[in-house]
Amino acid sequence: MWNVPNTLTIIRIFMVPILVAVLLTELPDKEFWGLGIFLLAALTDLMDGIIARRTNRITVTGALLDPIADKLLMSAAFISLVELDLASAWMVTCIIGREFAVTGLRVVALQRRVSIAANAWGKAKTVSQVIAVAILILGHQLGQWIVLGDFALWVALVLTLISMVVYFWQNWSIVRENEE
Repeated sequence: MWNVPNTLTIIRIFMVPILVAVLLTELPDKEFWGLGIFLLAALTDLMDGIIARRTNRITVTGALLDPIADKLLMSAAFISLVELDLASAWMVTCIIGREFAVTGLRVVALQRRVSIAANAWGKAKTVSQVIAVAILILGHQLGQWIVLGDFALWVALVLTLISMVVYFWQNWSIVRENEE
């Protein structure tokens, strides 16, 4: 259980409340500290997967904790951005709702002994969300360029919804199995 990929995942989980505290308190340069913490956490997500695959250290614990850590990080970041009035609540609700829906799909699939792997749309969704959160964290520091954050959030929302539709389209037969 205690290998480098799992340790990185645990570190990411512990970084989430630190990120929220930094973003939602009045610290000098909180945007830059928050951006650094968020990008470091996102980097641990990238690195834990690469290390686990290359060193053949894929564990049940890691398979369970990694998606939880990912969803905690992104949800906390997006909700903090809503609180800071840097992201629209309805957009963030759609993004987080997609995470619950696809997780539910994966749970149903696992109950039927089918694993649903990440696909290109899911990876594009993740990259777009990381970019959107990173730009939005800078928020007021961007001045007139704050419109980039809004654009990035729209891109993330569209890719998030497309990825959800694709996951359900490709795997609906798993959900419908044995229900007729």
